Amino acid sequence: MTTTPTESSPAPTTPATAAAPSLIATLAGHHYTDPGIFRQEQEKIFERLWFCAVRSADLEKPGAFRTVRIGRESVLITRNRAGALRAFLNICRHRGAQLCTEESGEVRRNLQCPYHAWTYDLDGRLVAAPNLQKMPDIDRTERGLVTVPLREWLGYAWVCLADEPPSFEDTVIGAAVERLGDTASLDRYRTEGLALGERRTYDVRANWKLIIENFMECYHCATIHPELTEVLPEFADGFAAQYYVGHGAAFADEATGFTVDGTDGFGRLPGIEDTQDRRYYAITVRPQVFVNLVPDHVIVHRMFPMAPDRTVVECDWLYLPEIVGSGADVSKSVELFHRVNAQDFDACERTQPAMSSRAYRDGGVLVPSEHHIGAFHQWVTDCLAGGSG
Repeated sequence: MTTTPTESSPAPTTPATAAAPSLIATLAGHHYTDPGIFRQEQEKIFERLWFCAVRSADLEKPGAFRTVRIGRESVLITRNRAGALRAFLNICRHRGAQLCTEESGEVRRNLQCPYHAWTYDLDGRLVAAPNLQKMPDIDRTERGLVTVPLREWLGYAWVCLADEPPSFEDTVIGAAVERLGDTASLDRYRTEGLALGERRTYDVRANWKLIIENFMECYHCATIHPELTEVLPEFADGFAAQYYVGHGAAFADEATGFTVDGTDGFGRLPGIEDTQDRRYYAITVRPQVFVNLVPDHVIVHRMFPMAPDRTVVECDWLYLPEIVGSGADVSKSVELFHRVNAQDFDACERTQPAMSSRAYRDGGVLVPSEHHIGAFHQWVTDCLAGGSG
């Protein structure tokens, strides 16, 4: 459904041209507060593009499931009897009741609607219902759950609600190529074989775009990230890793690991090359994933936009299975990026109220080192205008 702009719901606008040649205009403030624009983003961004929903290993056994909010839809992801992940709209085909009301759980064999007991197998086929045998004309496959396309990459399940999903290779894997120059640089981390060492969930009182903008730039790093700039001193100069294709921020000479105090981590993942050692790489996969690569672990953020001013972020720290299995203390490496997260999200929450101010009615400005945020703003504008994601 397309939202018709009104006086209370201004139409999305292309960023204006800033007066000074060295500055770039941002989106106007209402892009971060208006429910109408958020609904358009749900429809034209989150419901049309590939969305990183769950970590595959979280659904270890057949019958394990998780429900995920994607745009305006609830999506149910489960593992079938053959061990494959399947995704469906979390809606019973009888009268539209929500099939699974819990965020996660496990069923023995089937998924049963709690309203009228219509029952589906783990491949979505209708297998039972009260008096079903008296309705022999019902096609059990046709009346099965609505399937959602699913791909696995980096150890995560990505789903897409579009009738015709865009190319996964171009839009998702392509983000790694755009950032690193090739897919091999990411493949060497073998993220799909890593184990979850820690997961933290943040409920951020800010618009999802503010969080992406913050992650993409480092103009703020010297101001609010003292621990990070101690380990990655070039960030104090304001240029983010994502500013340069293929560039990874170098560790400080005295830092021996990507930890809160710069001390040893866990050596080096076996697949990465010498040129990737002692460096940090960051990738943004639009619309809602950040991938952070360091020599001994990988950090993955997944954003779940819930409202114009609320975004839930799940952050996973991934290590070699033998490190996690040994019970090794990962707290120093977790603590470093947890502090970065807390500092970033505090900044976003400090910014969100100002989006409603008349001082930000026409938006703000970007300095030259933030030019890639201007490209992100243009991408959002194009998506809402109906262009390609």
